[in-house]
Amino acid sequence: MTSENWALSLSAGDLSIADAVLTSIAEEMGEALGRSAYSPNIKERRDFSCGVFDPTGQMVAQAAHMPVHLGAMPASIKAIMALEPFTPGDVLAVNDPFQGGTHLPDLTIASPVFIEKQLIGFVATRAHHADIGGMAPGSMPVARELLQEGLVIPPIRLVAGGIRNESVFAVIVRNSRAPEERRGDLRAQLAATAIGAQRLETAASRFTIAGLLQRYEALLNHGERVVCAVIETIPDGLYSFEDRMEVGPDGLMIRVNLEIDGDQVHFDFNGSAPETTEASINAVATVTRSACYYAIRCLAGPDAPRNEGCYRPVRFTLPERSIVAAGPPRAVSAGNVETSQRITDVALGALAQAIPDRIPAASSGTMNNITIGGYDSARKRPYAYYETIAGGAGGGPKRAGRSGVHTHMTNTMNTPIEALPLAYPFTVERYELRRGTGGIGSHPGGDGVIREYNFHDAATVSIVSERRRFAPWGLHGGESGTTGRNTLIRADGSISELGARAEVDVNSGDRVRIETPGGGGWGATEKHPSH
Repeated sequence: MTSENWALSLSAGDLSIADAVLTSIAEEMGEALGRSAYSPNIKERRDFSCGVFDPTGQMVAQAAHMPVHLGAMPASIKAIMALEPFTPGDVLAVNDPFQGGTHLPDLTIASPVFIEKQLIGFVATRAHHADIGGMAPGSMPVARELLQEGLVIPPIRLVAGGIRNESVFAVIVRNSRAPEERRGDLRAQLAATAIGAQRLETAASRFTIAGLLQRYEALLNHGERVVCAVIETIPDGLYSFEDRMEVGPDGLMIRVNLEIDGDQVHFDFNGSAPETTEASINAVATVTRSACYYAIRCLAGPDAPRNEGCYRPVRFTLPERSIVAAGPPRAVSAGNVETSQRITDVALGALAQAIPDRIPAASSGTMNNITIGGYDSARKRPYAYYETIAGGAGGGPKRAGRSGVHTHMTNTMNTPIEALPLAYPFTVERYELRRGTGGIGSHPGGDGVIREYNFHDAATVSIVSERRRFAPWGLHGGESGTTGRNTLIRADGSISELGARAEVDVNSGDRVRIETPGGGGWGATEKHPSH
C-alpha cells in the first residue's frame, strides 16, 4: 500500500487523534512559554504563537494563538532550511521580515527534532519581544527603513548541537533596552521549544516514525479537503473591495479582486498602493497571505484543522514593491500589526459580496499599538513596554459585535492594569468602555475602549494606530463605527491631539489617552439598540 493510499485509509478517529496529539504539543509549548516568560507582553498578553512542522517545513499543527504569526511561521521554517545540515540539539532563530519574519520584535525560535539521526519535524515558537533595539523604545518607531526598527537577525544557530552560542545570545540581549527581560524571554522560548521537541519524540514513539510521517500527510490532505469544501459553498464569481491606510491626505489604497472558481480562491491585489517611505505600514508578502488565510479559515468553523494543507486552495497575485508585498529596506513594523488588519478588512469585504449572510461588518481595524520606554529611577534600570489595546468588533448577521475585544490578526489578552506598576514607572488611571462608539445597526458594532496612562518618570511614548480618519465600515445599512483618537495631556493641563502615528517625550505627571474605534454596525435600523 502506498503512503498516499495508507493516509487516505486512516479513519476519522485516527485523524482526530493525530491532530489532537500534535495540537496538544503546540498548546503545551505555549503554556510553558507564557508561564516562564519575563515580560508582561508575553506572560500576560500572551503575544506569541507555537507550531509543529513536518521535515519539509510544512505546518501540521498550531495552537490557537496569533493569526498573523501562524500564517507566516511556515515561511520562517523554510528560511532556516538554508542552515542545513542540522544536528540533534540545534536551535535556530530568525526575525528578518524578508526571510520569513513579520516584523523585528517577533523572534522565531525553531528546533529540528530527530529520532536516531532521522529528522522527524520541527517545533517552533514566535514571541513578540518588547524591545529589540532601533530608534525608539519598544522597536515600533515611526520609521522610514528597516534598520531604524531594530536588530535584524537572519537565520542563525542560537544553539548548535546542544551548546548555546553565547556570542549570538549576547548580541541579541545587548541590543535591547531591557537586557534582563530579553534574556528571560529568550530562555523561556528555548525552554518551550525543548518541551515541544520532547513531546514530538514521544509522538514518534507512539505512532512509529513512518506512522508519524504518514499522519502528517494525511492531516495536510484533510485540511485541504475541508477548505476546498468550504470554498465550494461560495458562489463562483469575481468580487472586489478596497479600503485605505491613513498615510497622506488621501490615504494609501489596498484593493483586492477575489475570484472564486469551484473549490479554489484567488486573491489579486493589483491596484494596491506602492510601498512607502512615509511610514512603517509596508506589509511583507507573508503577512498579506496570513490575513487572507485567516479570512478563509474563519469560514471553516472551529472544528476544522489548523495546518498548512488548509492554504493549498488559496492563490495570490501580489504586486512587487507594494504595501502588501514590500521589499528591503522598507520599514515594516506597522505592516504586521496595522496593514494586516486592513488586508483582513478588504478580504472580508469582498467575501461579504459573495456570502452576505455570513460576514460581519468591519471591526476596529487597528491594534492600537503603544510602546513606552525610559529609565525607571525607582528601580534603577532601563525598561521598555509594549501592548496593543482592544476595540469594538463588527456587528454580524446573527448578533451584535462584542465591545472591548482584540479582533482578527491580534488574538492577545488584555494586560491587567494591576500588573503594570509592579514592573514599570507608570499606571493606567482610566480604563473603560467607550460607550456609543459602535456603529448603529440592527446588530450594532461593539464599543471601543479608553485607556489612559499616567507617567511617574520621564519616558518616550510611540503610538502606531489606524482608523483615526477612515472609520470601520458597516454592512447592509449598518453605520460605521466611531474613529479612534490619541491625546497627550500635559501635567499643566494643556492638551495636544496626536495623530494615528506619533512619538512623544513625556514627563512625570503627563498622561496619554488612547480612545479606540468601535466596530461597524450590521443591518439597517431606525433605532440604536442598547449594547
